[in-house]
Amino acid sequence: MEIKAKLLEKYDTATFGASGFKKREFVVEYAENPQYPEFVKFELIQDKCEQLDAFNIGQELNVAFNLKGRKWTNPQGQVVYFNSLQAWRISAANDVSGGTPAPQAGNGASESLAEPEWLNNSNDSNADDLPF
Repeated sequence: MEIKAKLLEKYDTATFGASGFKKREFVVEYAENPQYPEFVKFELIQDKCEQLDAFNIGQELNVAFNLKGRKWTNPQGQVVYFNSLQAWRISAANDVSGGTPAPQAGNGASESLAEPEWLNNSNDSNADDLPF
C-alpha cells in the first residue's frame, strides 16, 4: 500500500534488548479528504530506520507500507491483537506523477515502454506476408 502525506513528527530510533532490534516511529497527516485529515503513525524497523533522516517536518512524502497484525496471549491467558503500519520505503512526493515516485534513470523502465522498432516499420512489400 502507498499513501501521499505530510510529515508531522519523527521520533528517535529505539533499540531493544541484546538482539539489537531497532524501531523508529513517525506521524503523517493524510488528507484524502482535506476537511477531515487523518493522523497516522508508522514504524520503520532495522535498516529502514535511517530512511527518515533525509526528510524534514512539513515535507510531502510517499510512504509505501505493509499492514501487519499479530496475536499474543498475555500471562493471564487473554488473547490480545496488535496492528501496525510498517513502512518500507519513504520518498519525496512527486506531484507531477500523481504521488508515485518517478522511475529512476538507467533502470530500464523507459526502454521497456518504448515501442519496438519492428512495429514502426511500414514496409509495404511485406504487408500481406503473415508470419503464420
